[in-house]
Amino acid sequence: MRLCTFLDPGEPDAAPRAGLVEGDGVRALAASSVLDVIRGARVAAPGIARSISSVRLMEPFRPGKIIGIGLNYRAHAAETGKTPPEDPLLFSKLPSAVCAPGGPVVKPTYTDELDYEGELAVVIGRVAKDVPARRALQHVFGYAVMNDVSARDRQREEPQWVRAKGGDSFAPFGPWVTTADEVPDPQDLRIRTWVGGDLRQDGHTSDMVFPVASLIAYCSAAFTLEPGDVITTGTPAGVGQGRRPPVYLVPGERVRVEIDGLGALEHDVI
Repeated sequence: MRLCTFLDPGEPDAAPRAGLVEGDGVRALAASSVLDVIRGARVAAPGIARSISSVRLMEPFRPGKIIGIGLNYRAHAAETGKTPPEDPLLFSKLPSAVCAPGGPVVKPTYTDELDYEGELAVVIGRVAKDVPARRALQHVFGYAVMNDVSARDRQREEPQWVRAKGGDSFAPFGPWVTTADEVPDPQDLRIRTWVGGDLRQDGHTSDMVFPVASLIAYCSAAFTLEPGDVITTGTPAGVGQGRRPPVYLVPGERVRVEIDGLGALEHDVI
């Protein structure tokens, strides 16, 4: 299944609805939210089908926790001149950073080095605590696309990455959640990012230093992962910081992040 949250422009006073994506259409669910479905609510789609192009897709849900992973692609570590870490490098993104897959991403005044990071987002579906890697994928509800927007100057100069990674609109998320049964192997996905039509990232999740199962096991050994938590799993090579000279995002540019089988998010920088 592909589960989304949408607004119908034809119903301006209506609240966002959970939806089931079917081909190029979407049908409203009986469940009150995608998060309720993640937590076990029954999926039923009694609503009439609407064209995806006729509705506004919102972020699928607001995660409880967003755990980011640094330097988790070998090629990305190499482009930054760093050695891949011996253990996963964890940081947090604030839930309020999440925004719709169509953005926009707002460049704050506190950075001159706004960067993109196309990433695979893992949505937890079952409580996970001290879970071994061999059983970790059983705790995954599904997968989505995320842009881990980063303020590189703040990341470099501030030991805590709260502003660098957690600014408002720093986590475009969606366009929907694809359930795990439709993703046979999360380590077999192509991920690409374009800026202004220029292909900047073209990587593959097989290049991860720590695969999804290992990340879940590592995180769950430190803290409980709950339904609706998200692990965003690192980015391939090709970020703006890694170019020579570095090239950062500026207002007026459009960013597109696409993962095979999971869809794409596309947003403006303002």
